[in-house]
Amino acid sequence: MSTYLDRFTVTGRRALVTGGSKGIGAEVARLLAEAGADVAIVGRDAAGLADTAAAVRATGRTCHVIEADLGTVSETRLAAETALRHFGAVDILVNNAGISHPATILDAKVEEWDATLNVNLRAPFLLAQLLVPGMIAQGFGKIVNVSSQAGVIGLDAHAAYCASKGGLNMLTKVMAIEFGPHNIQVNAVAPTVILTPMGVKVWGDPVKSAPMLAKIPLGRFGQPIEVADLVLFLASPASDLITGETILIDGGYTAL
Repeated sequence: MSTYLDRFTVTGRRALVTGGSKGIGAEVARLLAEAGADVAIVGRDAAGLADTAAAVRATGRTCHVIEADLGTVSETRLAAETALRHFGAVDILVNNAGISHPATILDAKVEEWDATLNVNLRAPFLLAQLLVPGMIAQGFGKIVNVSSQAGVIGLDAHAAYCASKGGLNMLTKVMAIEFGPHNIQVNAVAPTVILTPMGVKVWGDPVKSAPMLAKIPLGRFGQPIEVADLVLFLASPASDLITGETILIDGGYTAL
């Protein structure tokens, strides 16, 4: 009979985490390794990837580093193929990579719109196409898409970001429907502002952040570990009956 700790561990699983060079992705990679998984991390920042890999390996688990730009189809495919070459199959896919180019609709550049959708929405779609066949073959898989509260509520000057995350929430549901019969659970986590390097860049100005903080009942932004904790739960056996959900981590923002 399994213990409660067994239900919350991922011992022996093989995980691919995108956007693994810093912030949420780095914390997710480290925590999955701490819970027993071997990890492959994808990103563009070689130094950041090296730091994450060191943290993963310090837990005693394996870490494969894959430098790739998920804004391109060819490098997204290469990332998946490299992970499969290392692991044979991927048990846990965490689609965390994301970018944002804040701008009003009238000021936004179409190139920035395309770049945002390519990384935030197209890459998870492509990675599923490439990695899910292996999950189907083994009869098991977990996919966790890192979305945002901006995929649930509109946010001024974030049209592309909101559209990409709203699309990711719906992609999560369709994946859950299509992959569920193969014992693959697919869920999304939707954080409020998390104090990652990107979060600080976009929300570090107190003038901009004050109105947002005023709408959060808990009165603060989040930390990467708070997202990683939920990702671990959704990657673990404890969540086996949960699929197709977008779970908000927003300090109560959307409760108002």
